[in-house]
Amino acid sequence: MTHEFKEIIESYHKAKQQGIPAVMATVVDVEGSSYRRPGVGMLILQNGKMTGAVSGGCVEKEVLRQSQSVFASGESKMMTYDGKYRLGCEGLLYILIETFDISYIGIEAIQKHLKSRVPFEITSWYSKMDEVTSIMGSIVQFKGGQALSFSHEIEPDNSLDDFIREIQPCFRLIIIGTEHDAVQLCQLASATGWEVAIVGSPQHLKRLEDFPGAKEVIHSAPEDLSMDHIDDQTAIVLMSHNFAKDLLYLQALKETKPTYIGLLGPAQRREKLLSAFIEYFPEVTDKFLDTVHGPAGLNLGAETPQEIAISIIAEILSVIRGQNPIPLQEKKGAIHDDPKRKKINVISTKT
Repeated sequence: MTHEFKEIIESYHKAKQQGIPAVMATVVDVEGSSYRRPGVGMLILQNGKMTGAVSGGCVEKEVLRQSQSVFASGESKMMTYDGKYRLGCEGLLYILIETFDISYIGIEAIQKHLKSRVPFEITSWYSKMDEVTSIMGSIVQFKGGQALSFSHEIEPDNSLDDFIREIQPCFRLIIIGTEHDAVQLCQLASATGWEVAIVGSPQHLKRLEDFPGAKEVIHSAPEDLSMDHIDDQTAIVLMSHNFAKDLLYLQALKETKPTYIGLLGPAQRREKLLSAFIEYFPEVTDKFLDTVHGPAGLNLGAETPQEIAISIIAEILSVIRGQNPIPLQEKKGAIHDDPKRKKINVISTKT
């Protein structure tokens, strides 16, 4: 959800420069089944433009309608949406709607944290009663104590519920390789909301426009590769189609801590690559080796570069969400009831 919040901040920054008032709608709780989970948000501008979504498109019109009273009064309100009568998914959404009026200094602080990949929290205080109240609202809280409210000063009230979500760094995919399949993986990963960086050989210079959706193209030989912020919100796919180069790039990454490293080619190639890698660096940790997946991707019967890209993205998602991929029709319980997923999106909810 971080990339959605990032887009909201970028949209709001432009609106603020034009003097267009804004309102934020945030799903703070859900009872039953729903398309999205708590923590998702949507920015509504007074001119009707919306950024983000709180559902699959069916709830947004009602949010837009109810936001008009918030524009008029400046008071926060709680909106409830019962999908049982309108959507057939038997979910009850609680959506906090509040004015959004962050200063330029606040915008800069948020963007700085997003760029430097430093997590921060957003706490929303709300009541499930359908009422308008000035004590409901949200606060962005940075590590170190700095905090800023969405609109007005919020004093925590024990009579209210609170919903806390951690805004993690945007998930990032580093693709090492510049062939046609790298372009396809880049496009699909970008459409997923990931930040994509391309690493290519300095002998064969590629431009940023050659990779739609990429944030940067890095021209570097393996021995000169230096990348910042390779963390647990980073995946890497080695797809140079050259065994020697993949080995050298893997060596260059040995001190980093990504959550996933994907290798192309059959299992035999992976074993040969890892054997050579361990021979050069016998002290490499098991934790690093456990991040290496090869052949990269899930067994979907993928054949084309686009299909292979889908299978790789699907496997990365299964790794970062701690899931064993199965058809949803075989999953017992609700779609979103996995505790590992809840831990990622929700820090705590007081009831």
